[in-house]
Amino acid sequence: MNKMFLANDFWEKLRPEDPYLAKVHDFMRAWKTGQQEFVLHTSGSTGAPKPIRLSRNQLVSSAVATGKALNLGSGTRALVCLNVNYIAGLMMLVRGMELDWQLAVIEPSSNPLLDIDASDEFDFAALVPMQLASILENSSTRNRANSLGKILLGGAPVSSHLQNEISQMYPPVFQSYGMTETVSHVALRKLNGPLPEDYYTFLPGIQFGTDPRSCLFVSGAVTNGETVQTNDLVEISGNTFKWIGRADHVINSGGVKIVLDQVDEIVAQTFFHLGIANSFFSWYLPDEKLGQKLVLIVEGQPLSFGEDLILDEIRKRSSAYETPKHIYFVAQFTKTPTGKVDKRSSFQQFSQF
Repeated sequence: MNKMFLANDFWEKLRPEDPYLAKVHDFMRAWKTGQQEFVLHTSGSTGAPKPIRLSRNQLVSSAVATGKALNLGSGTRALVCLNVNYIAGLMMLVRGMELDWQLAVIEPSSNPLLDIDASDEFDFAALVPMQLASILENSSTRNRANSLGKILLGGAPVSSHLQNEISQMYPPVFQSYGMTETVSHVALRKLNGPLPEDYYTFLPGIQFGTDPRSCLFVSGAVTNGETVQTNDLVEISGNTFKWIGRADHVINSGGVKIVLDQVDEIVAQTFFHLGIANSFFSWYLPDEKLGQKLVLIVEGQPLSFGEDLILDEIRKRSSAYETPKHIYFVAQFTKTPTGKVDKRSSFQQFSQF
């Protein structure tokens, strides 16, 4: 289905037999008929998925903030290609109805541009990094990425390889920070243009701070005035912050605290330098001497480079403590329903560890 409708007319014109589009229709009908509360589920990337009750006012507040932050007013042509069962996809529908956008809704796929007409053009699209990477890797869709207008990425980290590709793109690309509990993103950072940003900028109306662990908390209309405490270690500067890593991704190896997310950044730089495209994540094993031993988990078959060469290249960019002690290769990572790598499950399913 490639036809674009005004969002406020969409649900009335949509009479789908397709089960996915039926869900889109049912939500939009509930919204237009005044439903005040909605139940969504978290993505499950940091724990078991759990139901979250969100008020209509929270959803509206988030939609308005996004429209202001990205200057997306009435008549915006938007591609909806994220799963509407989760907050990122659902908010595209809410933004369309509240901000009077035109929407083209398609079922999520790894490369959404393969499912729409080549002549279609948009002002805005929200994607996960995997989708943008797939678009840019496919010769038939690579040059069409510019037709998406402003691009909002969320749901997973942006790899060094993808960041390099994004830096060469003309449309502005933003990375989001948020979660179901904050009704999608509460902060954005621009990934390309003359001045790409390392720091996220909070959206208007968001109050924020850190707890004694230096973990971020936020509140505002999008949280119904309640404080949402995260496990994300951050450095705050003015109304911006730099994401350091998750507090529950910190290990103690030989008395030295190691942030696994920072190790992942170093490994990503190394893999980009070596031309390695495999997915990976850093993790740990119990160790009698160190307490917790840093290891690297790589998806796919063992690489031709050899373990020693890879570890030597990582060591050039880090300390001895931040260099994994061993590399394990696994056939395929476990994913959450939203496509994120479930690190704990991916690790635990392989008994050889």
